[in-house]
Amino acid sequence: MPPFINTLFLSLIGGILPSLIWLWFWLKEDRLHPEPKSRIMLVFLLGMTSVFIVLPIEKAIYHIPWGGISILTVLLWASTEEIFKYLAGYFGALRGKDLDEPIDAIIYMITAALGFSALENALFLSNLIDVGLFSESIITGNSRFIGATLLHVASSASIGVMMGLSFYKKPVFKKIFLFTGLSASIVLHTLFNLLIIKLESNIFLVFSGVWIVLLMIIVLIEKVKSIRAPRT
Repeated sequence: MPPFINTLFLSLIGGILPSLIWLWFWLKEDRLHPEPKSRIMLVFLLGMTSVFIVLPIEKAIYHIPWGGISILTVLLWASTEEIFKYLAGYFGALRGKDLDEPIDAIIYMITAALGFSALENALFLSNLIDVGLFSESIITGNSRFIGATLLHVASSASIGVMMGLSFYKKPVFKKIFLFTGLSASIVLHTLFNLLIIKLESNIFLVFSGVWIVLLMIIVLIEKVKSIRAPRT
């Protein structure tokens, strides 16, 4: 097998497979009324595709005159990623008839996040595999499986949670909740990225914070699942 094909194959497997495992885990939250597999696949693929749009934007942000990695740079990076993950969910499912119960928004936002993370992880791994650092790629893949991937899930799920909580509310309140969720996702993503930069030597301490946030998300998911349509 040519080296390029070998690198592409290994990086895609290493990037996509862990995201699919997490997707299987999160889809169990909606096992009573599961979403169409075709719709889930579409949102996942749109999440992956959005990486090709986000990366050039982030590169351009990095080269803006203020230069280098600053708090503003990290904030703009997080904003770009969260907005495009939301757009992947929106164009893939959130504006369609498949969004028929509060939990659906969370499922689709998590799916978009995992699609984004899958390709992002594959690109990280390809850079290592391409220069022969196969062992390092395994370590990186494992750390991203329990860290960066779950950060994407937590941040995007916060948007889905707010959409779920406002599912039966008036349109104006839906917009307010959506804006709140998107803002929360950007703040969360920015905060953890800054902590990763600051605490690079103690990365698992940062990841533990992500896991705590995810536990809170799971509690909120149960709250969303209990919401019923108001009686008329």
